[in-house]
Amino acid sequence: MKASKATEFYFDKAADELSLPDWLRKLLMTSKREVTLQIVCEMDDGHVETFLGYRVQHDNSRGPMKGGLRYHPDVDVDAVRSLASLMTWKTAVVNIPYGGAKGGVCVDPTALSRKELERLTRSFVDGIHDIIGPDTDIPAPDMGTSHEVMAWIRNQWEKYHGFNPAVITGKPVEEYGAKGREEATGRGVGILAVKSLKRMGIKTKDCRTAIQGFGNVGSHAAKFLWEAEFPIVAVSDITGCYYNPNGLDIPAVLRHTLANGSLAGYDQAEFLPGDDLLTLDVDLIIPAALGGVIHEGNADKLKAKLIIEAANGPTLPAADDILASNGVIVLPDILANAGGVTVSYFEWVQNRQHYRWSLDRVRQELDRTLSDAFEQVWQESVSRQVNLRSAAFILAITRVMRATELGGLTS
Repeated sequence: MKASKATEFYFDKAADELSLPDWLRKLLMTSKREVTLQIVCEMDDGHVETFLGYRVQHDNSRGPMKGGLRYHPDVDVDAVRSLASLMTWKTAVVNIPYGGAKGGVCVDPTALSRKELERLTRSFVDGIHDIIGPDTDIPAPDMGTSHEVMAWIRNQWEKYHGFNPAVITGKPVEEYGAKGREEATGRGVGILAVKSLKRMGIKTKDCRTAIQGFGNVGSHAAKFLWEAEFPIVAVSDITGCYYNPNGLDIPAVLRHTLANGSLAGYDQAEFLPGDDLLTLDVDLIIPAALGGVIHEGNADKLKAKLIIEAANGPTLPAADDILASNGVIVLPDILANAGGVTVSYFEWVQNRQHYRWSLDRVRQELDRTLSDAFEQVWQESVSRQVNLRSAAFILAITRVMRATELGGLTS
């Protein structure tokens, strides 16, 4: 199933609960603008390569559009369209004043030198600078991009439009970035894991946890959860799964990945094939890698009681139904990984005010925002007798629909 079809499925399920007419469904699901552009980049040896880049702007009824910029070989317009839609619902469910957008370039960033990556980025900005801006569409980091890439984007955009660091978020702290932005998505996953367990009546020390993906999100989630006394028994990355039934020493794992660039070679755990992580005997699984990893073929084999979707779209619709029938609670991506966009919002606010918050304030505001959203989604789930994903979509769609109505577009 294509990514956009999976998003549409979840949207329609919530729209059925709200009894939305077809014309309104089409309005809310259709992107406002989709841009595909040719990116010409001179490589280090002098030859010229052409890449395809995308920016999809989904909805701006609640404020400027917001969404990451992804560099990955699998990027195409369908994937970006789906992610842009998810950003609309994500910003709405945590109730920050944004709409949704997403961008990407079909490229393997690891195959480029630093200078090639910079030239590619600046060429991409040349093609989209007139459709992004602090009051229009504010990009941010995503898979394959970094705070350094965000600094290049800001610098190139300002050559056309002048000084305004609020054009982009996820910047280095020295370049008007927010303290706590790098940890935000993973920290948010940890905050919501603690709250979910309290609702389920499970103590953190009894929650055997496995984290699929040990990049920025997975590693920060692991750090937070380890400090909260979760026994993390397995982590994985592209090199495989590393399992210790007695619990991994997460600080040691983090030191290893910092020194070696991956989990490869970590010898204080049993090595397993990467896919084995999802079917381990654990209580909590956190998919923090790519989408579509939980599907019809493996959903019935999962033993976890709780899944927190740190990645975008890790669970396909058929798998979602199987998990629900097995009594597995799934905290959906549009809430679970919203910590990143929430702190991006705080960064944008600071840039607009020309004032910097402390790390403690960023963390306190993140906890408050995610806690409020979690309680609202949980109550929506209970009152309507639907799962948490449908509850989150219902809450988000209702907010976007109301903003659209107040704008006079549906009268």
